[in-house]
Amino acid sequence: MGRPGINLVSDTGRARAGRRSALWLACGLSAAAAVTGIVVAPVDGWQGPAQRLMYLHVPAAWVAYTAFAVVLLASGTYLIGGNLRWDRFARCAAEIGVVLTAVTIGTGALWGHLVWGTWWAWDPRLVSTVLLLLAYAGYLGLRRLAAERTGGPDGADHAVARPAAYAGIVAFLLVPVVHFSVVWWRSLHQPATVLAPERPPIDPRMGAALLLAVGAVTVWAFCVLVHRVVVLERRLVVLERRPGAERAADRTRVGAG
Repeated sequence: MGRPGINLVSDTGRARAGRRSALWLACGLSAAAAVTGIVVAPVDGWQGPAQRLMYLHVPAAWVAYTAFAVVLLASGTYLIGGNLRWDRFARCAAEIGVVLTAVTIGTGALWGHLVWGTWWAWDPRLVSTVLLLLAYAGYLGLRRLAAERTGGPDGADHAVARPAAYAGIVAFLLVPVVHFSVVWWRSLHQPATVLAPERPPIDPRMGAALLLAVGAVTVWAFCVLVHRVVVLERRLVVLERRPGAERAADRTRVGAG
């Protein structure tokens, strides 16, 4: 029989070692992406140095999509099986997705200012991305309101998890809208070029820098996701061990942490 896999969200020595290894991998990929993107990859002939924002902007957007896909899958799995750990994964993945979407909007605004001369335009991609951010911020707000209303801690209460799961599934409908907005409507953004075989490929050095950056952001997001779930579950364990009155007083703090 093979050795059992490592449960990275547990508190065993192997799990902690696995989390440290993932953290070192994230640091290594980040360093490689920075060197490749700043030193090795050429400067774009039209956009100039502003194009280097691509190495943060695009990975943040792609990994935000992935985080929201985790919310979708974890929410659906929770609704099917009723295991609250999946609800905790959904919550933590949504937090990561919201942060990365904000990074996407911020770097996009800076990129637009440097290239187009404006911080904001009523562009379908920009507007739909802001709506995506608001949808998942609303999802997190719904969780907090539900936890305050029911008195149960967020992450350990079916009365919070069930409506949140439905909201997380519905919110994902905006992800394909954002992604295909440049195809469906006239947009300042160009259609996909990296993964489109019919379009001229980007410089291989730019492609390598972009792939390294995507890998770095992906591993960082994974590390943060696991860390957030571990911290949340530790807080819930501590809460359950406290006396009833003290436990009730701490529920809101656990739900907001």
